[in-house]
Amino acid sequence: MDALHPRLLVTRFADCFTFYAAVLPDLIGAELIKGTAAGQYANWDVDEQAVLILFDRAAMAEVAGTTALPAQSAPTQDTVMFVCRVTDADAGLDLCVRHGAIVVAPPTDRAQWGPGLRTAHLRDPDGTLIELQSY
Repeated sequence: MDALHPRLLVTRFADCFTFYAAVLPDLIGAELIKGTAAGQYANWDVDEQAVLILFDRAAMAEVAGTTALPAQSAPTQDTVMFVCRVTDADAGLDLCVRHGAIVVAPPTDRAQWGPGLRTAHLRDPDGTLIELQSY
């Protein structure tokens, strides 16, 4: 049973699918279990446990009854972040950038957050904030 996993509700499903399908295998060893760029749903697992689900935001809005609300609003601070523990934050960032990620903060040592912690922050094609962390 998958106890916890992030489900990103995205407006650019095909672009996000292509991005995550390209980076998750090398980044965290995730395997695509279900979905294609043409679909509304996709999921990736590590060791038979879900690590990321993509779901089309418009499809979820139909279920939640929020289709009359705007899909995007004025810029605000992030309310969610997808965190991936990686072997090398610098190499992970390079991989993600090659597949369309936008750098938010370059790889930086963050000893104040944890001994030996190095992070990089980026955005996926839909704008979701991602943190790559290595120890």
